[in-house]
Amino acid sequence: MQPRTNRTGRTGRPPRLSQEAIISAAQRLLAAEGADGLSMRRLAKELASTPMALYHHVRDKDELLLLLLEEHARSIPRPELPKDPRERMITAGQLLHDVLAECPWIVEVLASDDLMAVSALWMVEAMVDAAIECGLTPEQAVDAYRIVWYYTVGELMIRVTRERRRAEADRPSHRDRTFAALAEDEYPRLASLAGRWAELTARDTHRQGLEAVVEGLLAHV
Repeated sequence: MQPRTNRTGRTGRPPRLSQEAIISAAQRLLAAEGADGLSMRRLAKELASTPMALYHHVRDKDELLLLLLEEHARSIPRPELPKDPRERMITAGQLLHDVLAECPWIVEVLASDDLMAVSALWMVEAMVDAAIECGLTPEQAVDAYRIVWYYTVGELMIRVTRERRRAEADRPSHRDRTFAALAEDEYPRLASLAGRWAELTARDTHRQGLEAVVEGLLAHV
């Protein structure tokens, strides 16, 4: 009978989890299912692991989301902004919109008004600084940024939700059915536009609205 030898070190399969693997899997889930589809339990299942194993690499879901936000923010190109402060404010606001439009899940996360990526704050800095250079007080400049922010996030949230519902629906939306049945004597204007309402309200008019918002914010300066 052969003598037993003492075995040292870890046995079994090597660990497969890493923070990079977790972030990559979370990005796939967010792209496919949105922020509501991401949970530590769902992510663990995607990785054929357990939630407790994930907690060795990320403290909780909020820390994971912060890592994801930073990962995306660091990839954003930083173009040279216009010297004119009004144009700089509009350009930075439009850039913020375009960055968020590329990643709808970020809109859902940032709508909590809590989590943020420090690496993306240069866009906020640009807007607040431009507003002050236009003649607003620091307090008014922060208000101006927040108004642009609310307008942008609201516009994107409606678009993301609408497109998701339309993708999941197997029949015309309730809104489309309602507009198609409008009484012309009661709603003459809306009834005349009913056939084009979906087309008209699906247009990307963010830039137009952004310019109007900034113009209104600076009108009294």
